[in-house]
Amino acid sequence: MSIDLILGADSISPPLTGIGRYAFELAKGLHQHAGMGRVRYFSLGRWVSLESLLHADTAPPSTQRSVRSILAGNRAAVQAFRLLMPSLQRLRLRTQGDAIFHSPNYFLPPFGGRTVTTVHDLSHHIYPQFHPAARIDYMRRMLPESLRRTTHVITVSESARHDLIQYFNHPADQITAIPLGADPAFRPHSAAELAPVLARLGLQPHSYSLYVGTIEPRKNLDRLLTAYEALPVALRQHHPLVMAGGAGWCSEHTHERMARAASAGWLHYLRYVAQADLPVLYAGARLFVYPSLYEGFGLPVLEAMASGVPVVTSNTSSLPEVVGTVALQIAPEDTAALTAAMYQALQDDAWRAQAASAGLARAAQFSWQTCIDRTVQVYRDIASS
Repeated sequence: MSIDLILGADSISPPLTGIGRYAFELAKGLHQHAGMGRVRYFSLGRWVSLESLLHADTAPPSTQRSVRSILAGNRAAVQAFRLLMPSLQRLRLRTQGDAIFHSPNYFLPPFGGRTVTTVHDLSHHIYPQFHPAARIDYMRRMLPESLRRTTHVITVSESARHDLIQYFNHPADQITAIPLGADPAFRPHSAAELAPVLARLGLQPHSYSLYVGTIEPRKNLDRLLTAYEALPVALRQHHPLVMAGGAGWCSEHTHERMARAASAGWLHYLRYVAQADLPVLYAGARLFVYPSLYEGFGLPVLEAMASGVPVVTSNTSSLPEVVGTVALQIAPEDTAALTAAMYQALQDDAWRAQAASAGLARAAQFSWQTCIDRTVQVYRDIASS
């Protein structure tokens, strides 16, 4: 059976973080898949080419505000977008009912045919304090509408699937959990591969702890800073904390603390790191730490394991699914436990060797190809039902 697909591409814009990366990998892989026929791409009410989307992997961040950032901070913009965009989408999609439409980013446009939507997490519903009020308004209005219209839902973890059943009473047989993957570029690197990139970033191989992700409340970074500052002075000076990621909402206080830590010599903030440099940044770390309060999947943790780097992370939401028994897991609200776990991970060479080896084996169980294969199977199932 050959599938005619329209893939929503709204989230594919640089820099590619979690949802954007997922949508990008689908866009890149689906058109090559033997089970697919025609694949088209639809973004913000217009048709776009695959070639234009593939540039998102190498392009620097846009200086223009994204639709997501506008909707995050302006309730009037949320309302206008909600009222106007569906009409434009309906007009452009009115003759496409024989195709399957897949939205990889929660929200389905009005569509007359069969549909799939990917729900990454329900943090807006379970932990609304982690989001701007305007974003909460938009999610609470739009997600239930999308769920009512969709033929089938994909979640990126069993944890997110269970949340959708529990909080929205969505039928369990209409939800499939399909984990994400790590790009093969995330792998152990030789000293010769590490040296030039890390020198450019001002870092020494295997000397730093690493966090990669947006600077925002859900990531629990104030506790991370408190826990890292509680390490012995000599240890955090010798193994500084490196943080890489853009500023999210309500992060001013966190950035002030980061600036003080940088002045004290135990933190480096890299902000945006080019996609080509990220695998080296991961592979050069001594430790990856990700104490998030809630995740739909937690892709950076998988990328760290694939890079052969020991991991400290939280024991909540989807993260235990990703790391299995490989990482040191702590309750994210327990600052003292986080300090103790990082101390062990930096100092215990026997554990570090075991964790690196086990992490590589664990990461090998996840791949974008498997994600795409299982997604195509969902298309086939709903096409034949």
